[in-house]
Amino acid sequence: MLKASAQRIQNVLTQFGHPDVVQELQETAHTAEAAARAIGCTVGQIVKSLVFKGQRSNQAFLFLVSGKDRVDLNKAAQIIQEPLKRADADWVKENIGYAIGGVPPIGHASPLTTVMDSNLWQYPTVWAAAGHPYAVFPSTPDHLRAMTKALVHDIHI
Repeated sequence: MLKASAQRIQNVLTQFGHPDVVQELQETAHTAEAAARAIGCTVGQIVKSLVFKGQRSNQAFLFLVSGKDRVDLNKAAQIIQEPLKRADADWVKENIGYAIGGVPPIGHASPLTTVMDSNLWQYPTVWAAAGHPYAVFPSTPDHLRAMTKALVHDIHI
C-alpha cells in the first residue's frame, strides 16, 4: 500500500491514463544520485523537480531538469520574465504541498508554471519523484510534458 502522498500521484497518473505505476523504494530517492542508485539507472535519467520563487510575484515556478544538470537561473528568469530565487524547504512544503526530495512534477493542489529542460529528451525513460522521498515513477519525456503542460526550453547549465 502506497503512502498517502504517493497514492495521490498514482491517482493523477491513472487519471492521465499513464501506463506506469508509482514504485516505493527501499532506499531514499531524496537526491538524484540516491534515486539513481536505488532505481538502478543513470543520474541523468532522474528528473529533478526544482521549485523557485519569483522575486516580484512571490509565485512558485517548477523546473524539471536531468539529475546531472543544474538550472541556469539567468535562462530561467528570461523565460519566466522575472528574477528567481530558490525556495526554501518550509516555503516549498507550505506552497507546493510536498517536501523537498519528494516534489513531484504532477499532482499539485494549484497549477504551476512548469518549464522542462530539453536535455531530458536524450533519455527514452526518465524517473520522477512521486510525492515522497521513497517513491518514484517512470515516464517518457513526452508523457511527462503532456501531463505537466510544461514549456520546453534549454534551461540547464
